[in-house]
Amino acid sequence: MHVEPRSGLLVAWGNALLAGRVPPDDAVSEIVGADEPHRVTGVPGESIPVGLSLALGRLRALGVTGLRLALPVAGDPLALPGPPTFNDLALVAGEAVITVGAPGTAYGLVPAVTTHGPAGDATVRVAWTMTEVVDRPAPGPFLAEAERELAEAMRDAIDDLTRLDVAGSGPGAQRALAGLYRKDSDTRVAPGHPGRAGRVLDQARRIHAVLTVATGEDGAAVSAAEISARLSALAPLERACRRAMVAAYSAALEPDRA
Repeated sequence: MHVEPRSGLLVAWGNALLAGRVPPDDAVSEIVGADEPHRVTGVPGESIPVGLSLALGRLRALGVTGLRLALPVAGDPLALPGPPTFNDLALVAGEAVITVGAPGTAYGLVPAVTTHGPAGDATVRVAWTMTEVVDRPAPGPFLAEAERELAEAMRDAIDDLTRLDVAGSGPGAQRALAGLYRKDSDTRVAPGHPGRAGRVLDQARRIHAVLTVATGEDGAAVSAAEISARLSALAPLERACRRAMVAAYSAALEPDRA
């Protein structure tokens, strides 16, 4: 998963645009960042790929009032709405955007990211595929409960992280572990998001950095069995981390809960 999933940026800044809190050019600039201009295929009424600004404007005209993030993995789809063809695309990408709005305006967007050019001078292209999805209410997670789950999972995982000797994998792992205890926030949230969303995102990213070390080839484990043990021990924390990111990026849709 990208440190800041592109679907998360689309959700956060797309919601700010749909709510009238930022102009289209500003929202698109925040979503695209250093990427090449994003293109969207499957926008209703369009036979060719279009830019993000047109795609978001078309969604608003169709009655879409908000966007929600999905960060699914195999065995934990995190309430992907269906149909199976869309769910499969989202699972391969590890992320997706689900629209919220009037009946009959249920769409899903999935990004395909490709890198072109030599190292150090590469460009990133993002092509979004938009399709109709099953229209069903999103069950959450909501920010307050996701933050609580993340804190509980972190406490439960401390012993596992120590027992599995994550820090033994080197200075990078030690820095990642030390980052868990930082209290400052360097996340800029989109207009309409509560301050808590930034703090939750910061903590989720720091935990994700530790999980990347603990479950990857850079971890101290040297055998497949040891890596499998880490994956099993840290699975609840990984899920809580994803749920926290989903809730934080989508927090503008639940201001009464944040």
